[in-house]
Amino acid sequence: MIEDINEIEEFETDDQQLYEHWKIEVDPGQTQVRIDKFLSEKNPYQSRNRIQQAAETGFIRVNGTPVKSNYKVRPNDVITLVLDRPKHDTSIVAEDIPLDIAYEDDDVIVVNKKAGMVVHPGAGNFTGTLINAIAWYLKDLEGFDANDPEVGLVHRIDKDTSGLILVAKTAAAKTALGKQFFDKTTHRSYNALVWGNVVEDEGRIEGNVARDPKNRLRMKVFPADSGIGKTAVTHYRVLERFGYTTLVECILETGRTHQIRAHMKNIGHPLFADETYGGNEILRGQRSGTYKAFIQNCFKTCPRQALHAKTLGFIHPTTGKQMDFDSEWPADFGSLIEKWRGYIKGTTQDTFAE
Repeated sequence: MIEDINEIEEFETDDQQLYEHWKIEVDPGQTQVRIDKFLSEKNPYQSRNRIQQAAETGFIRVNGTPVKSNYKVRPNDVITLVLDRPKHDTSIVAEDIPLDIAYEDDDVIVVNKKAGMVVHPGAGNFTGTLINAIAWYLKDLEGFDANDPEVGLVHRIDKDTSGLILVAKTAAAKTALGKQFFDKTTHRSYNALVWGNVVEDEGRIEGNVARDPKNRLRMKVFPADSGIGKTAVTHYRVLERFGYTTLVECILETGRTHQIRAHMKNIGHPLFADETYGGNEILRGQRSGTYKAFIQNCFKTCPRQALHAKTLGFIHPTTGKQMDFDSEWPADFGSLIEKWRGYIKGTTQDTFAE
């Protein structure tokens, strides 16, 4: 089991000070299994991808020796995670933060998350998150513990993405809803403003998504048969064309980290104002000062990736009823689209075609 380390052990490796964060002693009867799979099951708050990244950087050790993610765990192994920073108390504290509740019953809550709010505490964001707000909102609900991985968030969206997100109030609800996400029977659609004129009215993007080895803050798309990353499929449909940008609907078949952002970047249409994927520069358009001023004004209007989780559909875990929700664009996203509509007013699409 994972142990609490009262006194963090310090290590010196290649002039880098490392701190022990947790330790697991493998049961004597444990069958051999990959360490990334083993740890993802033992620590449900961390994805298998994150564990693999830790192994790649030498932060996962077995009996004191760094191992890769394909290492096979053996009986009585002592597994430790060491990081380059002291251990932080990761217990979730209830915080009185306003929530926009789109729907609630005894089993689920559908929250309309505002842009800029981190969903779950993590490195650099230990307070002010959605789950801190949920912990406060449900503090009087008997049986709900925000620190219990068997309840709470069913899925996640990025900090600077706005829109709908699903929370389970009971363990049974989370199990049932989690299975729907795993089986890909839920429905999630996003609205996004992307750079460029998306020529096809609709399309399908398939490509594995994995951490970019050159920039660990973003994801990269790899061929489906590469064996790198996880399978990811995004369907898109054009909603409006603005010549230099396009408003699209994206429907997720899978739900990988940064999936829409990475997929649209990969086909040459990064999300507008998406700094991580290069969308915060003028990628299409004119050279005139007037146009440049217009784009800068758009960046100020919506200073984050132009992505909104608009619809969410699932089968209710108790009643079996189909539940479908739709959220309005937030003010920044709506104002951005209106600016582009105003910009092309009185012109033809061909005038701006690439």
